[in-house]
Amino acid sequence: MILNVEGLTHGFGDRAIFDNVSFRLLKGEHIGLIGANGEGKSTFMNIVTGKLAPDEGKVEWNKHVRVGYLDQHAVLEKGMTIESVLKSAFAYLFEMEEQINKIYDSMAEASDEEINEMMEEVGTLQDLLTNNDFYMIDAKVEQVARALGLLELGMDHDVTDLSGGQRTKVLLAKLLLEKPEILLLDEPTNYLDAEHIEWLKRYLLDYENAFILISHDIPFLNEVVNIIYHMENQELNRYVGNYDKFQEVYEAKKAQQEAAYRRQQQEISELKDFVARNKARVATRNMAMSRQKKLDKMEVIELAKEKPKPEFYFKEARTPGKMLFETEDLIIGYDKAAPLSKPINLRMERGEKIAIVGTNGIGKSTLLKSLLGFTKPISGKATLGDYLYLGYFEQEMRGTENSCMDEIWEEFPSYSQYEVRSALAKCGLTTKHIESKVKVLSGGEQAKVRLCKLINKETNLLILDEPTNHLDVDAKDELKRALKEYKGSILLVCHEPEFYEGIVTKIWNLEEYSVLKI
Repeated sequence: MILNVEGLTHGFGDRAIFDNVSFRLLKGEHIGLIGANGEGKSTFMNIVTGKLAPDEGKVEWNKHVRVGYLDQHAVLEKGMTIESVLKSAFAYLFEMEEQINKIYDSMAEASDEEINEMMEEVGTLQDLLTNNDFYMIDAKVEQVARALGLLELGMDHDVTDLSGGQRTKVLLAKLLLEKPEILLLDEPTNYLDAEHIEWLKRYLLDYENAFILISHDIPFLNEVVNIIYHMENQELNRYVGNYDKFQEVYEAKKAQQEAAYRRQQQEISELKDFVARNKARVATRNMAMSRQKKLDKMEVIELAKEKPKPEFYFKEARTPGKMLFETEDLIIGYDKAAPLSKPINLRMERGEKIAIVGTNGIGKSTLLKSLLGFTKPISGKATLGDYLYLGYFEQEMRGTENSCMDEIWEEFPSYSQYEVRSALAKCGLTTKHIESKVKVLSGGEQAKVRLCKLINKETNLLILDEPTNHLDVDAKDELKRALKEYKGSILLVCHEPEFYEGIVTKIWNLEEYSVLKI
């Protein structure tokens, strides 16, 4: 056994997340960890990696296991280059080399006997370096960087200047170079383009060791996992097979429980009725008492509380002019010396629903920001049409100390407390989430807060930058339905064809305007 978790109980304030859950990871298991937003998937990962101490329970790893963790919230600091982050995967080997140098330095003052011991230790360390390909690190780094499309960015590129997808790729490349026995992946496909999702899929299919994967990307999960752990109502349940198999067994189990619940409720009502009618009569009192005992001993089946399902209905503003926006020789980027695009000439008209696709770092988010006037283009111009009521969904939420309620109140100051609460509840957030600070929520719950702002605003053009990242299956399905029904126009950046294919009427591939060698 690689990992054993027993009796795990944890919560934040009065919000319980796990109640006495157990989990095991065996050699070669490819596990999908699934559950609705806010059920505690990332918290679970933080507990098993030791970043967070549980309230109760034990977490035991096999002694000689190296664990690699791709974290949604990993911090990359200014000054780090792509090369330095990738090489940090071999930090333990560089430390070994340093140890060897220190031993050589201390030999000058050592006795013959000590020198023999030291030479033996140097030999052992040297073998470890050779066996771990220490002298081929540069070649390995280059090989993985090329596979993930990082090489053409320049290895001395500062990682804090990268797009969301490029940052994910850097962290993923570092993890693959570390070659840990266990991979822990928290939503690795967020921000990744289709080509690299495909690459990661192939990599995981051939992966001999065990991994735990958190993902809401069902086609991806279906292909790479053979065990599902489902997190719901503070429980963790194990299912053998992929996501589709889990869905089948889960639905059958739920139907069985509901049938048993109905039968028991019927029996309870009949017993209560009999007791009420017969306890006062001497002749039937004993029978009534024995039925009462049966009632008292009965273990009552309780159905799990249904989680609030999100409901998204976009409010529509008046009709805009025919032209929504137009670009003339627009060159986007942040540095004149390194533009992200050739001149872009695009026009969007009323009623169109368009998906923008293309590889990471090509400038999809930058194009949206340039259209909206948030980012100054390098040259050329973007003109917005008349009577536009814009709704913009940003890829990442800005840091805030606000509670969810404050966040909505700032946007809609005239709302009463009841209106704010019910707006958030409609987006699938529970009372406890609504009163929490935004920063303690999971990525998916934060996305629901941002969607809440969007659906309560009258719009005729929605500009959405990766809106499905972090969203659970129910929220994604509901968002798709709402966008299909929306009568306004939509400009959508998305890397999930199964999401946008039923919504858009046109696809713009930004690679046509790219200056990158793709």
